[in-house]
Amino acid sequence: MRLPVDKPLFITFEGMDGSGKTTQMHRLAARLRSMGRTVLETAEPGGPPIAMKIRRILLDAANQELSPVAEILLYFASRAQNVDEWISPALSRGEIVLSDRFTDSSLVYQGGGRNLGADAVAALERIACRGLKPDLTLLVDVDAESSLARARARNAAAPHCETRLDDESIEFHRAVWHAYHALAAAEPKRVKIVDGRTDIDTIERAVWQIVSAYV
Repeated sequence: MRLPVDKPLFITFEGMDGSGKTTQMHRLAARLRSMGRTVLETAEPGGPPIAMKIRRILLDAANQELSPVAEILLYFASRAQNVDEWISPALSRGEIVLSDRFTDSSLVYQGGGRNLGADAVAALERIACRGLKPDLTLLVDVDAESSLARARARNAAAPHCETRLDDESIEFHRAVWHAYHALAAAEPKRVKIVDGRTDIDTIERAVWQIVSAYV
């Protein structure tokens, strides 16, 4: 059953780099638009121009000296701008918002991978997001080794400077993977795991099987 056109919906895509989540978000957006829904697509870090400037600092491979605390503060600064300028206004207009990453990424990468803990993430979330949480989170799941191999192959094929996190050790990426699965176990109603090891069309069908219950 279709929701009323003015019913807002906030869906996030999470997963390791190279999982294919960005492709799946774009495909879902196209499907929803074909159904007549207005869709805002955004990504984190990033979104509005100010947040994109913060993104360049966070992901630039030249900024290896960035401390874990400075890193998490910058992620939430970008997120606050995204929420205030793009996400909340779109939801207030009754649109569907799709975001490539949100606070869950901070929980697993900085809270887990950087060992800053869930309490630090929760404290910053209260300031930056003021209670805004996704209605549904799709975790496109691939293991740490496959994620790193895909990300590095992508970077080699199209060289760019946004590789700072890709340059982290395999131990860091394994910690992130385990943190993602702990999150999914803790919040099974919101966080749905999609097998990212299959082909793109199969993943798209699995995503739609979940999302169709919401739209």
